[in-house]
Amino acid sequence: MKLALKVDVDTYRGTREGVPRLIEILHRHQAGATFLFSLGHDHTGRAIRRVLRRGFLKKVSRTSVVSHYGLKTLLYGTLLPGPDIGRSCAAIMRRARDEGFETGLHTWDHAKWQDGVAGADQLWTETQMRLAADRYAEIFGQRARVHGAAGWQMNIHAFRLTQRLGFDYCSDTRGTHPFVPVIRAEPVACAQLPTTLPTLDEVIGTGGVTVANAAGTLLSACEHPRPTGHVYTLHAEIEGGRLSGVFEDMLAGWKSLGYELVAMRELHATLRTSDLPRHEVIAGEIAGRSGPLARQGPEFLA
Repeated sequence: MKLALKVDVDTYRGTREGVPRLIEILHRHQAGATFLFSLGHDHTGRAIRRVLRRGFLKKVSRTSVVSHYGLKTLLYGTLLPGPDIGRSCAAIMRRARDEGFETGLHTWDHAKWQDGVAGADQLWTETQMRLAADRYAEIFGQRARVHGAAGWQMNIHAFRLTQRLGFDYCSDTRGTHPFVPVIRAEPVACAQLPTTLPTLDEVIGTGGVTVANAAGTLLSACEHPRPTGHVYTLHAEIEGGRLSGVFEDMLAGWKSLGYELVAMRELHATLRTSDLPRHEVIAGEIAGRSGPLARQGPEFLA
């Protein structure tokens, strides 16, 4: 009964403030985790382009974006220059590794990737991924072994690059169990460990879920273990910020249910890629999140 914790670190503030706080929390609960870092400039303010996306304003209003991210962060890339996260926060990133946590790639420019990758060509996609991969190698002295896409946004070129860049596995999708991704009938030889559980910002404000009962709601989704375990995605800006207390309740609850809280590499170590089913990757929506994202589709039997 393994539950892997995947930490998406989207912003400068999340790296500078959220990551150290999460390291302390995770140590306190003897939990492993995988930290995936944004490595270029913080241009969070440019997310305003999503204002016309169906459900975006509703999500912003119910998840208190300003309180989690801070007004200054929401101006980066528009009225304020975006700080270079990798240059400014390299020591914090290395601290996560040095204290025993797995680290990997999230993205170069979070806002640019999330808003642009769906329609991007091969050159644009490779440029963004290689910028992130090279910066990671500069910071850590070795290549990244795991990738988790910003906003679960991918395209066929990005999936192909997960092979070429040498990742051991990736977590770019939402789904129910580990699989080998198939894109337009093309298998990609890099296993996906999809996020299997809803996130805090997806459940709060929907169906009567509040901050007070959010931990219980997410724990109820884990009462029936899966043979291949679960992957929960948290955000340094949220669980490492104002909702850190909720996250601690979740950690205690998962342990009481008998889960071992681990980094994704420990979950991956229990799998044999040759035994994994092949599944198509489709674009689909997730309750509580605006716009389509990469999802585990039907099994590919051809």
